[in-house]
Amino acid sequence: MRTPKRLIAFIAAVLLGPIISLSALAATDKKAVQEIRVGFIAYHPDQGPVLSNLLPEPANRGFAGAELGLKDNNTTGRFLKQHYTLISKLADSPEQTQQIVQQWFAEGLRLLITDLPTSQLLAINQLALKYHAIVLNAGSYDDQLRTQACLKNTLHTLPSRAMLTDALGQWSNARRLKRWLLIKGSQPEDLAYTEALKRSAKRFGLTIVAEKTWDFDTDLRRTAQRELPLFTQTDEYDLVVVADERGDFGEYVMYNTWYPRPVAGTQGLTPVAWHRVVEQWGAAQLQSRFQAQSHRWMNSKDYAAWMAVRTLGEAVTQTKSSDAKTLFDFINSERFQLAAFKGRKLNYRQWSGQLRQPIPLVQPRSLVAQPPLDGFLHPVTDLDTLGFDQPESNCKVSFL
Repeated sequence: MRTPKRLIAFIAAVLLGPIISLSALAATDKKAVQEIRVGFIAYHPDQGPVLSNLLPEPANRGFAGAELGLKDNNTTGRFLKQHYTLISKLADSPEQTQQIVQQWFAEGLRLLITDLPTSQLLAINQLALKYHAIVLNAGSYDDQLRTQACLKNTLHTLPSRAMLTDALGQWSNARRLKRWLLIKGSQPEDLAYTEALKRSAKRFGLTIVAEKTWDFDTDLRRTAQRELPLFTQTDEYDLVVVADERGDFGEYVMYNTWYPRPVAGTQGLTPVAWHRVVEQWGAAQLQSRFQAQSHRWMNSKDYAAWMAVRTLGEAVTQTKSSDAKTLFDFINSERFQLAAFKGRKLNYRQWSGQLRQPIPLVQPRSLVAQPPLDGFLHPVTDLDTLGFDQPESNCKVSFL
């Protein structure tokens, strides 16, 4: 007996219908995934020979932090139908930096994280304005970027030098170490750090009894015990503050000063964005995940890059958008909050685009303090006692 065609069609629909439905659902789910592309560009100019034998900074600084932030974003994104892709490149020259970013923007990328010197960041900002892209600065501490050279479309996850030195100033005031001997190097970065130290000293009622410039090309590994005591002989001081960002001489100041005094600044007791000794508020979990991924400790540049990626992830989650202007306006508003393992929710200063954050004061094996400290008050938030407050800045950042 022949089976009617209608009956065959009905049986096929019953048997194959669930398979077809599942395939259609899978296709629909795949289409529904929101794709977010993030770029990370870095340029590490040659610093020349360093006079101490310190271990060099990791070549993948910043990149490793961004990679961990990407993993964190995708962990959450799996449940929200979001997928993040990180495109990263270490440029060999300033010219190549601009070429890479130009190409990324031309291909449609609109979310960029940078670890660049200030001059390169200024150039990249012009491209960001042209293509209406967001830039997150995770590499420059320059105070001018938060006060005078106000960059549209740009946010800063790395603290400014003023934030670092203000943390040191608060601690020095609280510990009654009010007389400073300031020793500075001759590099441009050292001079910038020196200006930040002077500002902090004035702000917190501290006195600089003497300011000395270390401009010798001496190998201190052999002569520190002979040269530094005489070099630091001056009026009595409570604290030696050092401005030596490259590490030419600062590591040898400790225990070799004329008066037996603590050392702080770029060496000794150091204000940083992040350090391996930060373990409270769940930070130990972040540290262990980073070490498992990168086989080293997370440093300040890694942390700033991680916060930049997490900033974008949090904004996408809250706004359900990947549009650059939508994300920027949300991030630079009072509605934005970022959990960053520092004991409180963080947000951005709407005038300068600087991420507010506590600053750990560390020595190599322990956390000494984490300003802002109790007793330093502010009408809005005590986090604004670190760095340039709104009346001190000419900036008013926005998205163009």
